[in-house]
Amino acid sequence: MTKIIKEMLPPDVRVARDAQDLLIECCVEFINLISSESNEVCSREEKRTIAPEHVLKALEVLGFGEYIEEVYAAYEQHKLETMQDTQKVGKWSNGAEMTEEEALAEQQRMFAEARARMNGGAAPPKQPDPDQTLES
Repeated sequence: MTKIIKEMLPPDVRVARDAQDLLIECCVEFINLISSESNEVCSREEKRTIAPEHVLKALEVLGFGEYIEEVYAAYEQHKLETMQDTQKVGKWSNGAEMTEEEALAEQQRMFAEARARMNGGAAPPKQPDPDQTLES
């Protein structure tokens, strides 16, 4: 979460540790709230497994309807990426692995795409620094 927080802010903005902790607690509480309401929606439909449509309905019930379109788009993107990852399984099983540099570049590309989706395309994504090393 800390990395996400830092990536969403301009480089000259710092976030106090207690503010980071508060943001993380808010995220946990939000997830608990959505999960609980999704479970209620699922139960009302007499289902035993929470499905994506239950989560979308929970967002609507809880007053987060303005996010449904964006959440659904992220879900669709996740499905596409999951299908692509499934198709790549053969690549991994043949012993061909990504180098650390390739993995870092792919990670940075994915973060940039996520930032662009979160910003609604308003701000251009940060470009990865080729000299950057992996941080813990």
